[in-house]
Amino acid sequence: MCGIAGLLYMDGERPVPRQQIASMCAALYHRGPDDEGIYLDGSFGMGIRRLAIIDLLTGHAPLSNEDGTIWVVQNGEIYNFPELREQLELRGHHFRSSCDTEVIAHLYEEEGPACVRSLRGMYALALWDEKQKALLLARDRLGIKPLYYTCDGTRLLFGSELRALLAAGLEPQLDLQALHDYLSLSYIPAPLSIVRGVRKLLPGHMLLYQNGQVRVERYWQVQPPADSTNKADGELAEEIYGLLRESVQAHLLSDVPLGVFLSGGVDSSTVVALMREVTGSKIKTFSVGFPEKSFNELEQARLVARRFDTEHHELMMSPKVAEIVPQLAHFFDEPFGDSSALPVFYLSGFARQSVTVALSGDGGDEVFAGYETYAAYRWAEAYKRLPRLLSQRFLPSIVHRLPVSHRRVSFDYKAKRFVEGALLTPELGHFWWKHIFSEEAKQQLYQEASTELQETFRIHRDYFASHGAGAILDRLLHVDLMVGLPDDMLFKVDRMSMAHSLEVRVPLLDHKVVEFMAALPHTVKLRGWQKKYLLKRAMAGKVPDRILRGKKKGFNVPIPSWLRRDLRQIVHDTLAPHRLQESGLWDAPFVGRMIQEHEDRRRDWSRNIWCLLIFQLWYDTYVKGWSQHGHIAAAHHLSGT
Repeated sequence: MCGIAGLLYMDGERPVPRQQIASMCAALYHRGPDDEGIYLDGSFGMGIRRLAIIDLLTGHAPLSNEDGTIWVVQNGEIYNFPELREQLELRGHHFRSSCDTEVIAHLYEEEGPACVRSLRGMYALALWDEKQKALLLARDRLGIKPLYYTCDGTRLLFGSELRALLAAGLEPQLDLQALHDYLSLSYIPAPLSIVRGVRKLLPGHMLLYQNGQVRVERYWQVQPPADSTNKADGELAEEIYGLLRESVQAHLLSDVPLGVFLSGGVDSSTVVALMREVTGSKIKTFSVGFPEKSFNELEQARLVARRFDTEHHELMMSPKVAEIVPQLAHFFDEPFGDSSALPVFYLSGFARQSVTVALSGDGGDEVFAGYETYAAYRWAEAYKRLPRLLSQRFLPSIVHRLPVSHRRVSFDYKAKRFVEGALLTPELGHFWWKHIFSEEAKQQLYQEASTELQETFRIHRDYFASHGAGAILDRLLHVDLMVGLPDDMLFKVDRMSMAHSLEVRVPLLDHKVVEFMAALPHTVKLRGWQKKYLLKRAMAGKVPDRILRGKKKGFNVPIPSWLRRDLRQIVHDTLAPHRLQESGLWDAPFVGRMIQEHEDRRRDWSRNIWCLLIFQLWYDTYVKGWSQHGHIAAAHHLSGT
């Protein structure tokens, strides 16, 4: 795992200073503390901070082909590089290292930019063709690894994180549409970023530059599924089991110690079971728990650890979370309001004490249909058939009188969300059940209301519409695979793990697994009300029945109660009226009412308050920090160097 960055002057005349690339790399030090490499070719330069995982001795990057005309840096791992290398050697290519990155340079010689279609793994890469003066940027199919870029017509900047671009002198001017979307989703959906003019390269896309022209192309996408299959459920279960087993085996490629994040759910338990079967040896597992009983899953994790005789490590989250929250804003160089980042941050630091690489079960919900919202739309269809007086007046009136509970995904929270969204279309209901601020609430929140911003639902609506006209479930899965997975789940894991220089791999998101599941009809993904039907059938007898039958809990955090106790002071300090007035964005009285109503338990505003808290901390660190110190000082501050 690494951090990459680069700069291209498009006139071809101005040379790139070495110190410019060094500053960009310094901002990414946490992603690769083991080594640094810089390559310069006149008006182009790129660099890398390396976390050594494969070929610890000779894997110094950037790496090139035999004659030094093709140069590559990458953040990630190419799991099929041994097979690719063998094929390339048969074609006469010679290698100087045993590193996976070198394979990309030789593969490019054979296949050009299309070489990315042959790669299996997680990657964000940059390749420079000296002869053609051409640049290739590419991001893996599912968006496991991040890549930012900006082009103003005179220069093109790119980097693994936004902070690398800021270190090159880019001023952090707010993209108000990105902020608008953040308030609805708690994250910023690609291709936007919080900084105006900076874009995230979309998953499964490549950027090509040559002769002053920049174009972005899609090289992979999930196809709509078939309506039916002639294979029995048992046969499909055997096939997916074989694919998962092979994926886990491929993801074990490493020259450093590995472990597994174990939550006690179906997905992480599947990874542990398959890893134990493949290796036949002791596995290190890592779990995090909470003092609040309704949020704690350590008992389930222990059950799995005992079943597979793992070397199990547990961490109870510290009640001093207020000390950690500002660090989140530091390592998330964009506002990111998913509170489950907290346990991932703790868990990553805990695991890094023992291993350099950890496998996780992320992606299982989006691939195998594990979220409650997938079953909720079916309940909604039944709800719509109730008499109007019952569905629109009587039941909503009763539900909204339920007392506010701060327990984990409480009944009152789910019931209120359901009755508010049940009468909407499936795609809008799916969005509604997940949203933070509604469009109306955002207009109340803004100090100055805006009519120029697009509604955030457009993103879900467009992905839903683009995935054929088949089953609703398949289209909802596509929305989450394209939006929530890369921009929320994977973004979170990448930033929180790399904050501790830990590489996290996600074998359930191997593109062969994703393609296989996406091609199947919805009936084998959600059978009746049973979520993850095919995965559970495949793992029956291999994962404890109690885990397979258990209710989905997710990586939820007791934020509602923490905001009233442990985090109360930081909330009042950070969201104080005079602090809000400095940014000129928020209506301070509206924010004050939210905080008071939440503390009085009149309404659960926890997710809204958390999003604003994280944004304000980010704003103080990046935007105010920039204006006060300038980009050079800010770059060193943000990198922790």
